[in-house]
Amino acid sequence: MNSILALYQVIVDCIFASPQRRITFAEYMDLVLYHSEYGYYSSNRVKFGFKGGDFFTSVNLGSDFGELLAVQFWQMWEILGQPVPFHLVEMGAGQGLLAVHILEYTQQHYPDFFAALQYIIVEKSPGLKQEQQQRLQDFPVRWCRWEEMSSNSIVGCFFSNELVDALPVHQFILESGELREIYVTVREDEEVKENQAENFFVSPSSPSSPSSPSFTEVTGELSTPKLAEYFDLVGVNITQGGYEDGYRSEINLAALDWLSIVADRLQRGYVLTIDYGYPANRYYNPRRSQGTLQCYYHHRHHNNPYINIGQQDITAHVDFTALERWGEHCGLETVGFIQQGLFLMALGLGDRISTLSQQNIPLSQLLQRRESLHQLIDPMGMGNFGVLIQSKGLEKDSYPTLKGLTVPY
Repeated sequence: MNSILALYQVIVDCIFASPQRRITFAEYMDLVLYHSEYGYYSSNRVKFGFKGGDFFTSVNLGSDFGELLAVQFWQMWEILGQPVPFHLVEMGAGQGLLAVHILEYTQQHYPDFFAALQYIIVEKSPGLKQEQQQRLQDFPVRWCRWEEMSSNSIVGCFFSNELVDALPVHQFILESGELREIYVTVREDEEVKENQAENFFVSPSSPSSPSSPSFTEVTGELSTPKLAEYFDLVGVNITQGGYEDGYRSEINLAALDWLSIVADRLQRGYVLTIDYGYPANRYYNPRRSQGTLQCYYHHRHHNNPYINIGQQDITAHVDFTALERWGEHCGLETVGFIQQGLFLMALGLGDRISTLSQQNIPLSQLLQRRESLHQLIDPMGMGNFGVLIQSKGLEKDSYPTLKGLTVPY
């Protein structure tokens, strides 16, 4: 049985095992991305980068992104009083490239900080963890599960880059002014046979490709009251205020659970979250009536999560208002929120761009490097990503402004 078929059968079995023969979209998304054997991130199928990849991140544009983050982490260490050890916890480390860039730059430019640094990676994917271990074998890095990390044990910084967008989301729809949840089930008029999955791998290059031959959506009551409570948290009245019937979007309860764990483990220091997303009033704008869910397959994006199961990435934008307010509930102070472009410029990206012409490198390399640096700050792309910094155990307004949050001139 091939992996696509095996994952298909796992999902069908979960649907049939549920009392109403349906699962939430969050459960479906968790299976297709994180199933221990067949999920996209748990297998060796996840592909980063420009050639043959499904998507690329800031890390794939060179070492500058990680090096500038290292500048910010060094200042955090200084603000905290140069603790030894300073825990730098990367959550969802991808291929390990960002860790390499941070550690190499820190070792070269901040040797005292490097000596105090204890780099920890929290990684759910066995395949990616193995790749990280191979790439980082020359550095003092350790891998840790959340269960192995005790409460109030971390002094330093938790950070992530494009992690929260891949956490499983619930989907909802408004029907007759009522909030209803979207579930995944199997079409009643079809028998579940293994050979049905043979047609399951459909290229998203054709936007008219049909949904799965067996999976379909149904609506029902909310699976948990937390979904309705979520809108109280972010201050959005989703059943009024110009929302029309058929309006659908996502709710990321997993992000709140994740942030609760982070806040619990952090004794003193910072949480730095970089991702694409919006504040709640923009995320749930009545005109954004079909949500933000996107699938990525070979650098093409589409909105059908029921094809290419286990072979494609599925993401949803991040609601930064939810992270800020839930963080406050968990004891985290919001230090600041800024666009990635401004954040990196404040940390010195502008200086790097201005000195490019002084570097003695071939013209082709110079142009490629300039293009990479500009992509990091492109306001229509990665430059518009959000950077949220939260803290715990620090007296508000008693410490210097973080360099990345200063306005560059």
